[in-house]
Amino acid sequence: MIQKIITSREMILATAIVILVCCIAYVFPGFIAPANLADAFNDTSPLIILALGQMIVILTRCIDLSVAANLALTGMIVAMINTQFPTLPVPILIVIAILAGTVMGAINGLLTWKLDIPPIVVTLGTMTIYRGLIFLLSEGQWINAHEMSDSFKAFPRHEILHLPVLSWIAIGVTLLFIVMVSRTPLGRSFYAVGGNPGAAVYAGIDVGRTQFMAFTLCGALAGLTGYLWVARYAVAYVDIAGGFELDVVAACVIGGISIAGGIGTVIGTVLGAIFLGVIKNALPVVGISPFAQLAISGAAIIIAVAFNAKSSRQKGRLILKPQELKG
Repeated sequence: MIQKIITSREMILATAIVILVCCIAYVFPGFIAPANLADAFNDTSPLIILALGQMIVILTRCIDLSVAANLALTGMIVAMINTQFPTLPVPILIVIAILAGTVMGAINGLLTWKLDIPPIVVTLGTMTIYRGLIFLLSEGQWINAHEMSDSFKAFPRHEILHLPVLSWIAIGVTLLFIVMVSRTPLGRSFYAVGGNPGAAVYAGIDVGRTQFMAFTLCGALAGLTGYLWVARYAVAYVDIAGGFELDVVAACVIGGISIAGGIGTVIGTVLGAIFLGVIKNALPVVGISPFAQLAISGAAIIIAVAFNAKSSRQKGRLILKPQELKG
């Protein structure tokens, strides 16, 4: 049992994060100050939330490339509502954000389920549509901090036990997902659909409906993150979170989520997001350019995919020969 824990993907990734932090601390000792580490985790919190949503989509052999566009459109919607109705309570705005994100996620799920369109095609299309809608709604204009109410901006920044609410929400979503994927029929169905869709059907699981639920939950989290992102940074514009969907997929892959579906854990996904978060927070400190950061992130994705593929081959076992499968 101990050997299994030591050699698990999560332990290897956690060790890599610790080594990375130690190397950075050697160059810049201030990086490991508790306040700085808390800030780094807070910066990574939106990525953790979105990566968990993407995780369940990938588990079902799908992918959602529209999460960042969903975030951006939802953030613009609630920011515009706030400028028009500054006294509207923040909880209502959060509910609006979640509902808007849920609708966008459900659209992805319905198109994939009912029209049988490949998920990557669906979400590439909706990604472009959502970005276009932001421009149409805002007419290309920015919404800046002075146009937002103080309560709108304050919520994700409010500190509880020295951690901002944004960080606590990421922790809360992580705990909820741990319970969901391990203790609920829906969570287990995500793994069943991704692991073996044919067997899932025989077990009475509706594959299309399960994928629809994954997209819908992912959209809801993207909507929530849309409000948190815009409120925290106090700005909303067309290109907000541009390209962030790649970081979300990267966090999942680095965390051990198999692109082929059915394999991965919540803890692994969170660690993958933290690994990327450490890189993005630390590399500028040690003087590495943004272009080199992109190259390092890309290399990490390729290495992680190769590692996942190798692990999957090692775990697999041929039961029937190809001719027996045909016969």
